[in-house]
Amino acid sequence: MSFLFGGDKIKGTLVLMQKNVLDINSLTDPAKLIDGALDGFGSILDTLTSFLGASVCLQLISSTKPLLSGEGKVGKEAYLKEAINNLPTLGDKQTAFSIEFEYDSNFGIPGAFKIKNYMSTEFFLVSLTLDDIPNLGTIHFVCNSWVYNAKKYQTDRIFFANNTFVTSETPSPLVYYRQLELKTLRGNGTGERQEWDRIYDYDVYNDLGEPDKGQSYARPILGRSSDHPYPRRGRTGRKPTATDPNSESRGNSVYIPRDEAFGHLKSSDFLVYGLNFDDVFDLYEGGIKLPTDIISQISPLPVLSEIFRTDGEQFLKFPTPKVIQVSKSAWMTDEEFGREIVAGVNPGLIRALQDFPPKSKLDSAIYGDHTSTITKEQIELNLEGFSTLDEAIQNKKLFLLEHHDTIIPYLRLINSTSTKAYASRTILFLKNDGTLRPLAIELSLPHPQGDQFGVVSNVYLPAIEGVEATIWLLAKAYVIVNDSCFHQLVSHWLNTHAVVEPFVIATNRQLSVLHPIYKLLHPHYRDTMNINALARQSLVNADGIIEKTFLWGGYAMEISSKVYKDWVFTDQALPADLIKRGIAVEDSTSPHGLRLVIEDYPYAVDGLDIWDAIKTWVQDYVSIYFISDEKIQQDTELQAWWKEVVEVGHGDKKGEAWWPKLQTRGDLIHVCNIIIWTASALHAAVNFGQYPYGGFILNRPTLSRRLMPEKGTPEYDELSTNPQKAYLKTITPKFQTLIDLSVIEILSRHASDEYYLGQRDSAEYWTSDTNALAAFKKFGKTLAEIEGQLILRNTNESLRNRVGPVSMPYTLLYPSSEEGLTFRGIPNSISI
Repeated sequence: MSFLFGGDKIKGTLVLMQKNVLDINSLTDPAKLIDGALDGFGSILDTLTSFLGASVCLQLISSTKPLLSGEGKVGKEAYLKEAINNLPTLGDKQTAFSIEFEYDSNFGIPGAFKIKNYMSTEFFLVSLTLDDIPNLGTIHFVCNSWVYNAKKYQTDRIFFANNTFVTSETPSPLVYYRQLELKTLRGNGTGERQEWDRIYDYDVYNDLGEPDKGQSYARPILGRSSDHPYPRRGRTGRKPTATDPNSESRGNSVYIPRDEAFGHLKSSDFLVYGLNFDDVFDLYEGGIKLPTDIISQISPLPVLSEIFRTDGEQFLKFPTPKVIQVSKSAWMTDEEFGREIVAGVNPGLIRALQDFPPKSKLDSAIYGDHTSTITKEQIELNLEGFSTLDEAIQNKKLFLLEHHDTIIPYLRLINSTSTKAYASRTILFLKNDGTLRPLAIELSLPHPQGDQFGVVSNVYLPAIEGVEATIWLLAKAYVIVNDSCFHQLVSHWLNTHAVVEPFVIATNRQLSVLHPIYKLLHPHYRDTMNINALARQSLVNADGIIEKTFLWGGYAMEISSKVYKDWVFTDQALPADLIKRGIAVEDSTSPHGLRLVIEDYPYAVDGLDIWDAIKTWVQDYVSIYFISDEKIQQDTELQAWWKEVVEVGHGDKKGEAWWPKLQTRGDLIHVCNIIIWTASALHAAVNFGQYPYGGFILNRPTLSRRLMPEKGTPEYDELSTNPQKAYLKTITPKFQTLIDLSVIEILSRHASDEYYLGQRDSAEYWTSDTNALAAFKKFGKTLAEIEGQLILRNTNESLRNRVGPVSMPYTLLYPSSEEGLTFRGIPNSISI
């Protein structure tokens, strides 16, 4: 190590990256597409000279030597010297520059730096490394931030070294800069946000509708309402609509804090159009030729190569979904129907049947009696080894999949459109071989004389031949339509995407990048605000993709807000969720302290392994920085963060008694465990199986067009003369099928630059704390061991739910994955 004296210099390396990120406004702004935004990722190497001279200015900030005013000393201005072309650690499309800072011993140890960009265009700042610091060695600054022209900012851009400090232990010369940076990120809550802004703030979901286009495009405001409670989203400050001053106007672009658009955004490949097909299998085997003018019908997002496979004319072909790769008929079996309830794309709804008959929680004064009409006699027809229903319930052999109370208040409205559907209850029996057999399906419609009279219900029982077999298949289809819709709007959107966004906002507003909990949680927020903003633009908006292709239609988001009324943060913890649903009981002698009632429950079994691995990692990490509960209570940033999450981000639930108080290390560990689980493993479990299961629309239809045929009608006769045609006439039509397949194929793919659980960007330098690095390495090793156990588990032929009749091993919670449509892998964050 060389020792520097007065007049010496500190040598550094600055790494920049070119614009390889597709910003959300480029995705949705046709003008930018026409201007070539999709092709405009030219290399920074073409303009290296523009970074030299006086174009980019840096100043070091001391972490040990304060000015009289208290803040750290600021060094002299330094500029980039020359490009470094042979740096072995450079990533893809990154460029390094050398820089020298004047230094003397009175300056102390650098702990931060200021940077000013005097060029007209922004650049992505990856990192700064300072070498040969006296008595210290190397200092790393992990930046990962867009830097615009200095005139765009009201305060200097500041970056901190990769040290970690709880609030009270911040070196005094850095306190001012730590507080200044947080104040900048919070903004003042006014004005319309601009592309270069970095401000994190809250708003309600008042941008889903477009009332200026007509009443049919108006949608309720979700949030800050007892009727329509909802998590908060990122504030944009766009102007109100002319028709409704409480609704925000929409446009071709949407603001998100600039650094939230960091990652590769495969969601740019959403496709919105329909097609005319004769055979569903042509979508996978032969492909579909498209009209030559189809491009003009695509709206609002561009079509990229993942969907179009072009051979001179527009030609569309989808990869064969896993669910029909081995057998084209196994999806129709009752065993596969039951298996997908515990190993499919929506595995968190089944619950133990504890009371019979099932009853409704709806207000009987408004909706009448909704007690199930399924009878004991119907259930007792197929109880393997049990003589009575009560005996089966006592032995925890009966289970319920319910899609009744959620949809009933809206079912009359939904059925007044071209969509025709039922509320449903499905009772299943746990067989001795561990599989689930559906015993009865109840389909209900609102009473024709009015809601107060309750419902009209029919119960359908299993059948394997004749018209009854087709009716049974249709009954299962109505259940799956309900399940598909609940999955997309609640299990997937609300319970992962929407509920996590307030944590993203609060963390950036209240926790400094120096804070250990910021460093713990930040990887699990990557791209979440970005994909959520895009979803509000094109997926969950009025007349968007979800409304076009799913059962709930124009009521989709409104219904999800009704479900949010019952959302409980602590129930997002997998053990608590399993216990609440009666699927598990506490048992200290069982793995993870829980005994599963359904032992062969792939989502729960694998999920508990992952849950506990996350818990151990969080425990190890938190214990490094918080040696007592008092340190939690006294950490002002941490307490401000939690207060804002509860009272603002999830403000419609702020009065709930179940919120942890964040007064102990146990509270903090549990809160962080839930956040990380939700953003990583829970999202992976409900997202990356969408195309493998739902890419075959017959297996997971998203809407239904007609009610169950009645005897004496031509439709009923068709059940025997042409059952396949009858089925196709009932489920998702052709136009909506193509929209659905196009979208879920993209949603089910992993990006090339994905970071998976146990991995981090800047893996060696995200912190200077060797104890934290060692704990994280241990976490990664644990996950690798778990993956090996899951692979072995899938070879156990006695665990029939792991593979099923479709020969499709449950791999959704394997931690690692390659790029593409893999049906496995747990990304750190909700990035799609």
